[in-house]
Amino acid sequence: MIDIRPVINVIGILVALLGLTMAFPMAVDILRDNDHWVIFLRSGVITIVLGGLMYFLTPSAGEKGLSLQQTFLLTTGVWVALPVFGAIPFVAGATDASFTDAFFEAMSGLTTTGATVFSGLDDLPEGLLFWRAILQWLGGIGIIVVAMVFLPELRVGGMQIFRSEGFDTFGKILPRATEIASRVAWLYVGLTAACATLYLATGMNTFDAVSHAMSTVATGGFSTRDASFAAFSPGAEYVGAVFMCLAALPFVRYVQLLDGKPGPLFRDSQVTAFLLIVFFSVAALSMWLWSLQVDWEAGFRKALFNAVSIITGTGFASADYNTWGAFAVVLFFYAGLIGGCAGSTSCSVKVFRYQLLFSAIKSQIQSIYSPRGVFRPRYQGRLVGPDVLNSVLSFFVVFFLSLGLLAVGLSMTGLDLVTSVSGAAAALANIGPGLGDQIGPSGNYADINTTAKWLLSIGMLVGRLELLAVLALFTLQFWRA
Repeated sequence: MIDIRPVINVIGILVALLGLTMAFPMAVDILRDNDHWVIFLRSGVITIVLGGLMYFLTPSAGEKGLSLQQTFLLTTGVWVALPVFGAIPFVAGATDASFTDAFFEAMSGLTTTGATVFSGLDDLPEGLLFWRAILQWLGGIGIIVVAMVFLPELRVGGMQIFRSEGFDTFGKILPRATEIASRVAWLYVGLTAACATLYLATGMNTFDAVSHAMSTVATGGFSTRDASFAAFSPGAEYVGAVFMCLAALPFVRYVQLLDGKPGPLFRDSQVTAFLLIVFFSVAALSMWLWSLQVDWEAGFRKALFNAVSIITGTGFASADYNTWGAFAVVLFFYAGLIGGCAGSTSCSVKVFRYQLLFSAIKSQIQSIYSPRGVFRPRYQGRLVGPDVLNSVLSFFVVFFLSLGLLAVGLSMTGLDLVTSVSGAAAALANIGPGLGDQIGPSGNYADINTTAKWLLSIGMLVGRLELLAVLALFTLQFWRA
């Protein structure tokens, strides 16, 4: 029987820390002379007390660390517990949201999905808008740590290939996570500060600049405006595109760069592939918009910002790309299923998995033409073992099977085909906006039925944690181990 008490102990610490962060939106409301600050005071006290009880009433992992099964439970448990407590200010606050809507919003924030059920953002209390940005910012740094420490150890979706990056953590999961988180945090804060400074230079006010910088670096997509980036200057779109790309690169490369080792960043094949995907997507979309008689600068800018936003899974929008025609819609749909690099804040399938898949296909084709030859898939010059390939192939099968099942489930709740398919992709790939008038860039998820919101919330959770890390909990072998 798995001892879940150490898992609850760690979750209790994180819940209490989440409660402490509610002091920041409370301070924003106080500075804005808004009585809404009381909501965050109450929510913070409730969250800290309950998190403290979870911590003090359970034993810690101590020197023994966490077992593999406990690590699986912790990875999923954190992303279930934190949205529950993160939803409290939405239920008690100015939105007066139902628990379903509040949980959906908090899950969307912490998984950096960016799908929202709230409209009238321009009129909401600034503290509540800042809380949405904080949820995404925390979710962004959280997923970096999970991708760099936990998923390689759990051998999820081929992530074990990155264990050779100097993060061999088995038996030392928590101490190593703390060490890596402390190093990444400084980088994360630095990128956020730089992004906010440049947003200020484009004409954003301080509140909008900081809030959008937090969502940008987290590749989250929550905005403080209903119009998203259409409410800001053209310069803000260029700044946003640059920092979304930076956030989609492996943060381990930034750590190495600060250690005086720039080589790995420039030699990383997934970085090169990601930038090439962005380049060709933007080029194709720009030419398409120019063919529609859009001004050349505006066409390039809209193509750059919105393509980068979708590829990185951020979900910001500066235009309603549903009106750009079938080519743009199809491009955005498939681009959203690519994602950024492993170990970044971006989401979806990730570039390295496609590289490994194509390498395996290439080896298979070569073996067909030369039956006596020995051809092994390679990644960045290294031979790829069968365990990695099996994990990657399993991920692709589970991802697209889950996409189909989720789309069918959404359609059974009464949603139309476009909303069901694009909504399933937007949730599972953590993109945010879908396609169509209802959940597209000019809409939101407010009018989606309750059952569909819960299905989408599950999709966001499963997609953010690379599917297999969550699905493993539903096997008998896991609990018998």
